[in-house]
Amino acid sequence: MKMLSAGLSLAASVLLMAGCALTGVQPGMSREGVIARYGTPSRILPLEAGTRLQYSRQPAGQSVVIVDLDTAGKVVAARQVLTPGEFSKIQPGQWTRDDVERMFGRPASVDRVASWPGDILTYRWRENNLQDMFFWVYLDAGGVVQRTGQGMEISVDRPDR
Repeated sequence: MKMLSAGLSLAASVLLMAGCALTGVQPGMSREGVIARYGTPSRILPLEAGTRLQYSRQPAGQSVVIVDLDTAGKVVAARQVLTPGEFSKIQPGQWTRDDVERMFGRPASVDRVASWPGDILTYRWRENNLQDMFFWVYLDAGGVVQRTGQGMEISVDRPDR
């Protein structure tokens, strides 16, 4: 029982540390405070009522944190967006490549295959901090989202030859 308790305590600590990256940025914090904590954003985007700072770890990493600022440069919200809940907001037939990148940042890769007429955007993410995943956004030739999909990222360790 003591080992189970220690294991649960360790698991809770790991989850808490994983969330600390976001808890350090609080609503009302200044833009300067965010940049002091996170560094230079990978992308800065205008919003209707402020600015979005994107902190992407693509292509090798598995997170994209966005920090939305109001017109006074104060934090309104900060969150990791490579999650099932955020992916579900994509509206096929309505969202464009620009909409996807505004929300999720630049993809880890952009691919083409003979069986699809447009680009396929690939995002790397981690489900429940346990499973490495891919999320795909299929664009038509005009750059409009037609469908999305996801799958596990399988790593195969191969001995050196």
